[in-house]
Amino acid sequence: MLTAAQLEAYIRSGLACDYLKVNGDDGTHFDAVIVSPAFEGKRMVQQHQLVYAALGDRMRAEIHALSMQTYTPTQWQQQQA
Repeated sequence: MLTAAQLEAYIRSGLACDYLKVNGDDGTHFDAVIVSPAFEGKRMVQQHQLVYAALGDRMRAEIHALSMQTYTPTQWQQQQA
């Protein structure tokens, strides 16, 4: 069964992240907050596609559902203010 920590490692291995937090305890359903400079200038759909690309086939094989909140570093700083 996949853990949140393993999913974090999978995302980090394929996407540079300034901040990443994954939650989920049933092994198939997860939610994540992802902050990456790679998201700059991209629409939300494009940002999610970058995460899916980092996960590759794992998205189909190991992960049933992944809910994401994606932010650029600037957006994240504004969120934290």
